[in-house]
Amino acid sequence: MEYHIKILLLAFAVAFVISLIIIPILRKRKIGQSEREEGPKSHLKKKGTPTMGGIIMMISLVIMGGVVYFGYIRKDAQEAQSMAKNFLPILIAVLGFGLVGFIDDFKKVVLKNTEGLKPRYKMLGLLIVATVFIVYLIKVMGAGTDIIIPFAKTTVTMPIWAYIPFSIVVMLATTNAINLTDGIDGLSTSVTTIILTCLTVIGIVTGVKEIVVFGASLIGICLAFLLFNLHPAKIFMGDTGSLLLGGAVSVMAIYLKVPLLLLIIAIVPVLETLSDIIQVAHYKRTKKRVFKMAPLHHHFELSGWNENKIVSVFSIVTLITCVIGIMAI
Repeated sequence: MEYHIKILLLAFAVAFVISLIIIPILRKRKIGQSEREEGPKSHLKKKGTPTMGGIIMMISLVIMGGVVYFGYIRKDAQEAQSMAKNFLPILIAVLGFGLVGFIDDFKKVVLKNTEGLKPRYKMLGLLIVATVFIVYLIKVMGAGTDIIIPFAKTTVTMPIWAYIPFSIVVMLATTNAINLTDGIDGLSTSVTTIILTCLTVIGIVTGVKEIVVFGASLIGICLAFLLFNLHPAKIFMGDTGSLLLGGAVSVMAIYLKVPLLLLIIAIVPVLETLSDIIQVAHYKRTKKRVFKMAPLHHHFELSGWNENKIVSVFSIVTLITCVIGIMAI
């Protein structure tokens, strides 16, 4: 446990220093946020705030991944070397999701292509990363196709032909749900950090060391990033960060065999996604809106809640559901 705390603190320090270096560079190069005209009018003042902040997470994660991997691989103990080898595909998969987001952000804010990466190409990129990870997990690492049923305290083994597409859908849905949650200062970072902490605790309880070390690293990185991302934000994570975090949550959940638990612990991203789907479907059918604006956080924003209140309430809800989720395992 002491080692994991050291990893978290080191990750926090690394991400904090990198933030101090990267934010002025992004500001100098005018890599800033462009706000949608149809979005909340209060967001127009955020135009020009540095974005693509997810590269801070990526760089920090690469550094921490190197520290963890080489720290374990040099040990003579077989258990340590095995843990290092299991840690590597987790790290690469999460960075892969972040890379898809980086390409999208790069096209939008650096190349000034407002469309960014076309949705079908973005989904294709996420699909490739998810598929490679799941297939590697099963075929190379020999992971089973069993999943834990929350509250039932039991597992169900799925046939491989069903498990692979199911896991891929979970990963794609999670990355996009957390991407939708990234709409106001500090919301996605705060909510996701709590979810990552929940999954890390489950890793501690179940003895999955590679997940615990990875989770500790990413929690430290998120906490450091949050210092600059809380309202009023000095930097936004962009798709680089939101897809990386969504990928991390889904990778950890799949690895721990608790994908169904995401319906509980990730209730905020789930509701954000549902609100968006309901709004679009209802409007197409009736030309009327269910919410003042979707996703859900914008509805509360237009209802008079300030950004700090939304982040606080959504974080508290996530904390409660994560406690329930831990009890369900």
